[in-house]
Amino acid sequence: MLEQGTISIHTENIFPIIKKSLYSDHEIFLRELVSNAVDAIQKLKMVSRAGEYTGDVGEPEIQIAIDKDQKTLSLSDNGIGMTAEEVKKYINQVAFSSAEEFIQKYQGKSDQPIIGHFGLGFYSSFMVAQKVEIDTLSYKQGATAVHWSCDGSPEFRLEDSPRTQRGTTITLTLQEEEQEYLEPARIKQLVKTYCDFMPVPIKLDDEVLNRQKAPWREPPNSLTKEDYLEFYRYLYPFQEEPLIWVHLNTDYPFILNGILYFPKLKPDVDVTQGQIKLFCNQVFVSDRCEEIIPKFLLPMRGVIDSTDIPLNVSRSALQMDRTVRRIADYISRKVGDRLKELYRDNKEEYIQAWQDIGTFVKFGALNDEKFKKQIEDIIIYRTTNEAKGSDTPSVEVQSQEGDVWQDVTPQESEATTLPYTTLKEYLERNKQRHENRVYYCTDQVTQATYVELHKNQGLEVLFMDSFIDTHFITFLEREYPDVKFSRVDSDLDETLLDQDKAAEIVDPKTNKTRSELIKELFQQALNKPKLNIRTEALKSDDPQGTPPAMVLLPEFMRRIQEMNAFMQQQTAQFPEEHILLVNTAHPLIQNLVSLNQGSILQGDTSSPSAELANMICHHVYDLALMAQKGFDAEGMKAFVERSNQVLTKLTERAAKS
Repeated sequence: MLEQGTISIHTENIFPIIKKSLYSDHEIFLRELVSNAVDAIQKLKMVSRAGEYTGDVGEPEIQIAIDKDQKTLSLSDNGIGMTAEEVKKYINQVAFSSAEEFIQKYQGKSDQPIIGHFGLGFYSSFMVAQKVEIDTLSYKQGATAVHWSCDGSPEFRLEDSPRTQRGTTITLTLQEEEQEYLEPARIKQLVKTYCDFMPVPIKLDDEVLNRQKAPWREPPNSLTKEDYLEFYRYLYPFQEEPLIWVHLNTDYPFILNGILYFPKLKPDVDVTQGQIKLFCNQVFVSDRCEEIIPKFLLPMRGVIDSTDIPLNVSRSALQMDRTVRRIADYISRKVGDRLKELYRDNKEEYIQAWQDIGTFVKFGALNDEKFKKQIEDIIIYRTTNEAKGSDTPSVEVQSQEGDVWQDVTPQESEATTLPYTTLKEYLERNKQRHENRVYYCTDQVTQATYVELHKNQGLEVLFMDSFIDTHFITFLEREYPDVKFSRVDSDLDETLLDQDKAAEIVDPKTNKTRSELIKELFQQALNKPKLNIRTEALKSDDPQGTPPAMVLLPEFMRRIQEMNAFMQQQTAQFPEEHILLVNTAHPLIQNLVSLNQGSILQGDTSSPSAELANMICHHVYDLALMAQKGFDAEGMKAFVERSNQVLTKLTERAAKS
C-alpha cells in the first residue's frame, strides 16, 4: 500500500452534505464523471500536440460497464490518466472544487442554484455510491498505475494498481437505494439527456450511446437547412417545423455558441416559461435558462452553450451577473440582425412567419430599447390597401423601387392573404387624405362592417388584432406623438358621412326634421338614458348595402374601461355609455319613419304600426350590438324573443294585405 490517510478538507464530513443537500437530482453524477473523462481525453490530445507525449493516442472513447452481481457501475476513459501525486492533489485535497466555501454558501438556502454546479465533479459520485474506486495510469513515461478507494468517509486508501492501459476507470459500488443505475435503459437515458453531444463516443456493451456532433459548435456555413430542421426535430419531436433560426457563435468578450429557433406559437404556450436548453461545453445543464435569455425571447427554442455562464450561483445572482447581462444583450442583437437580414433578403418568408414572430418582435420593442431601435422599421401590419389590378387580396410586400406592391404568396385565408405594410409607409401613403391619422381594426370578424365602410370610401385600415396589440398601440402613440390612432368603431371620419338633405326637411305636422323624428323614435323605443343616439347618413352608392345602425365606442372611454378591467384582472365589459349611430340614408330607417308617422296620424301610439315600429327600433339596435359583441346571456335571450315577435308581426301584416 502506497499511502493511507484523510482527505484534506476543512469541513468535518463533506459526504453527507453531498448526498443530501447539494444536488436535487442524484442522476447528474454520471454527467460529472463523463465530463471528467472527456476532459482527460482532451488533455491527452493537448499534450500530444505539444510534443509532450509521443505515444499512440488511439481512438478516444468512454466505456460504461454494469455488474449487477457486484452492484457496480464503472466508467473508463483512455485519456491522460493520473500519477499518485496527481491523485493526491486532485482527489484528496479537493483542490479545484472549493468545497468548503461552496457548501457554506448554499447549504440550507431556499434560493436553489441551477441544477448541477460543475464544481464538485468527481465527488458527486458519492451521492449514489457507498464506495468509490479509481484505477488510473498516467501518460507520463515510467508512470505507475494507482488504485484509490474511499467508502464515503474522509478516510482513503492509495495503492498500486494492476492497470496496464493509459487512462482512468472509476468504479462505483452503488447504495441499496440507488440500484436503478444498474439498469442499461436508465444509463442510456442519462447519456442521451446529459451527454448526447459530448465529442467522444460513450459506449455500453460496445453500443455507442451518444450523437457526439453538436451542430451549434459547427460553422454556420457548414450546415444546411435540413441540418437545422433535423436538429430541431431531435430536440422537440412531434412539433411543427420552426419558422426561422439564429446561429450564435462568438468567442469575445465571452464564449457563446448556440442555435435558437422561432417556433410556431400556439394558444397553450406559456410565454413566461423558457424552453431553451442550457449546455456547458456540450454538456447538458438545464431545460430552462430564463435568467440568461431576454424575456421577450423566452418562447424561442434551441440550445445555448457557454463556459462563461456561472453555474455555481443562485438564480438571483445569475440575473445580476454582468457577463450574463452582456450575453442577453448579444442574443437580442443577433436575433434582431437575423430578422433584418430575412426582411431584406426574403420578404416572402418573413411575411409568412410574421403571424408568429410578430409577437416576439412587438414584445421585444415594448421591453428592450436597443432591440426596438434595431427592428422598428421592419414591424409590419396587415392592411386593406389591396394591390391595384388585383380582384382578390394577396400577400404582398413593398418593393425596394418604391411604393409598388407585388404578389409573393397567395393563400386561402384572408388573414394571411391581405397585403402588409409598415407604419411609416401607411402614413406616407395616406398623408393627403388623413395626415397623421391611423385607422385600425382589432377584430376582423366583429368589426368587418366598420372596415368595409372605410374601404368603400378609400380609407386604409391596419389590422392590429394579436393579443399584444392592445399594449402595442399605446406604445406606438408614445413613439408617434403627432399621430392619432382611431379604432374603426370609435367614430366615423367625415368622409364616411353624407349630407342627407331629406333628413333636414321639417315636417309641417310635427315641426321637426326627419333626423329629429328618427332620434326621438329610437329614444322612446329603447328608453336608455345613457345611450347617445346620433343620426347621420352613411355615404354609399348603395344605401341598402350599408348598416341601418352602428354602435360606436369612443376611443378614450373604451380605453379607460379596458385599462380598469386589466388592472382589476377582469374581462372588459361592454360599456353602458356608447353611441348608436342611426343611418338615415338606409331604406329600413326611412320606412320605419313612414310606419311610425302613420300611427301618429291615427293618434294611436298603441296601434299595431306603432308597436311594430317600436320592435324594429329594438331589432336595429340589437343587430348593431351584435356586431360589437355587446350581448350577455340575458341580452341574447331578449334578442331572440324580440326577433320572433318582429317576424310574427310582419307575417301578420303580410297575411292581412
